[in-house]
Amino acid sequence: MADLEGLKVAKNYYLDTPFQNSNGFYVKGANALDWGMKKHLSRIFDAKSGNTVMLAFDHGYFMGSTSGLERLDIEIPKLIPNVDVLMATRGGLRDCIDPALIGNKGIALRATSGSSMLDEDLSHEILAVDAQEAVKMNADCIAIQTFIGGDGQLSSLENLSKAVNMAQQYSIPVLGVVAVGKQMERTPKFFKLATRILAELGANIVKTYNCENFEEVVAACPVPIVVAGGKKIPERDALQLAYDVISKGANGVDMGRNIFQSLHPFEMSAAVRKIVHEGATAEEAYAFYEDAIHPVQ
Repeated sequence: MADLEGLKVAKNYYLDTPFQNSNGFYVKGANALDWGMKKHLSRIFDAKSGNTVMLAFDHGYFMGSTSGLERLDIEIPKLIPNVDVLMATRGGLRDCIDPALIGNKGIALRATSGSSMLDEDLSHEILAVDAQEAVKMNADCIAIQTFIGGDGQLSSLENLSKAVNMAQQYSIPVLGVVAVGKQMERTPKFFKLATRILAELGANIVKTYNCENFEEVVAACPVPIVVAGGKKIPERDALQLAYDVISKGANGVDMGRNIFQSLHPFEMSAAVRKIVHEGATAEEAYAFYEDAIHPVQ
């Protein structure tokens, strides 16, 4: 073993120093990408704020008729004006969403599958969508679930690698999704490891979760991070989560259940947008939400 004397142990994330390879295009880590990649990314991330509001409604691919998503054809179209990206399965999009309603919104196409709520282990998935299908769906990125530290780590990283190789040929970005199973870590160390692995393997965007020292996770990841809202929590708490991660450097949130399971999903999605794109605080966004659901007579 090499002599470890003098080894630098303390980590320096240069939290006060902006990402350096950012001349020429506003999306983090995208300078060397081709025109087509950048065009797709520009539909995902707003050019003014640099951020995105994603709406994930792909839960049915393993959860079936999720609470709040029993009727995609009714619930989702109402929310489209307030979001930038629809994250969904090809079936959910084709069957339920009129393409005329989508306009210039981004599409994040779920491209892995193979699990269900009936399984004890959700970590073994396959790559279920090929590049030609992604092109036909006009996808702006394909979403690949990954299980770092889980039983399905090898197969999910193989799925990610295959997806990156495939998508590069068609100039389609890849969204690497950090999965967290019941027995998996949810620590800063884990999220630093997982997000960096996905980026190093070629993911152009990483979706992950909030954690302690989240600003270090963001700084160490060379591509944009979008934060998942996770399970439904009170609206005030969800807006605080959105504010916290955006203020620590995340480039967006994916508030699926915290929007469509809200009693007032349209107003909630508008409040999230206030934080992500307009710089509102959590308090300001919650006040906006309250005013929207209880208008002055």
